[in-house]
Amino acid sequence: MRENQISREIIGAAIEVHQELGPGLLENTYKHFLFYELRRRGLRARVEVPIPVIYKEERLDIGYRMDLLVEDKVVVEVKAVEALSPIHLAQILTYLRLKGNKLGLIINFNTLLLKNGIKRVVNGYL
Repeated sequence: MRENQISREIIGAAIEVHQELGPGLLENTYKHFLFYELRRRGLRARVEVPIPVIYKEERLDIGYRMDLLVEDKVVVEVKAVEALSPIHLAQILTYLRLKGNKLGLIINFNTLLLKNGIKRVVNGYL
């Protein structure tokens, strides 16, 4: 399955979670149920995936974690904030670069209409 198809599945799962729960809950709640919904749909998903930082030959494992990694291809950062900020974009771009992935999604569940809370982020070209 390619990144674009995976992202469509993720967005569909996120919409289902949002329709059921609505806005106003904590990020961890949405992350848990999005993970549940992705697995229910038959997608391989991992939660709280560690990201080491490597500088030249030095590796540092200090607790950076991406929220979800789906099919080992698409990084998902779950938010429940009033509005996305430039630091959210910088964070996911850094995660994509460090893990070598091409596509990421920032999903902000704290919106009345979820499509307004989804940001697609590309590291290079697909």
